[in-house]
Amino acid sequence: MGLSMVAGAQQPGLDAVLKQMDAASVGFKSAQADFRRDTFTKVIKETSSQCGMIYFVRKGAATEMGLKVAPSATQACAGEASATANGTRTLAYKGSELQIYEPGTNRLTVFHTGANQTQAESFLTLGFGGSGTDLAKTWNITEQGMETIKDGAKPYNVVKLDLVAKDPNNRNMFSHITIWVEPTLGISLKQQFFSPSGDLFTTFFEHIRYNQKVNEGAFAIKTNKDTQVDRR
Repeated sequence: MGLSMVAGAQQPGLDAVLKQMDAASVGFKSAQADFRRDTFTKVIKETSSQCGMIYFVRKGAATEMGLKVAPSATQACAGEASATANGTRTLAYKGSELQIYEPGTNRLTVFHTGANQTQAESFLTLGFGGSGTDLAKTWNITEQGMETIKDGAKPYNVVKLDLVAKDPNNRNMFSHITIWVEPTLGISLKQQFFSPSGDLFTTFFEHIRYNQKVNEGAFAIKTNKDTQVDRR
């Protein structure tokens, strides 16, 4: 994935970007992508990577998401092949429930977000289909210019937005987050989460399929009678 500054491009300004995201949110139905997540751990000064697939689907006023993560941090990023291997970790978020399935231990952890549903969605569905109005309710936003990011041969003109959570509890998790968003479509090409400890989580999204039918069954969590369920 290539990235460059947009030379000579007129900066749209934050208000204009948020209005574009408002309009894009109305037409957003779904997005699916392959991803690579690089984790830099400050204390040991090492970076590890994981790959997989992710999707977002608008269901009424809510956005559901699911992802599959390849089992090995050293496994080559190979799109669907990496996310359907034996041992693939699966995550699903629907309504107010977050489910995480670990096939290695055959364990399903279920989180009921309850009163924290808005907080959970602000992280889990960030940068995909959300309106600019809702983004501004949750985050203090700084617009940091335009860049071009290529998804394969296709270039996207993206706006770089730095986000600081208005909720201090969220700031305890991440001091700030930077997203590279295509505001007319409501999709992210890159995201960075900065933790107070100095750890950095960078996610790149590639092979983005916008408003195409998503095979949600491919992301279904499959348990059995021996699955240990932990509800929190």
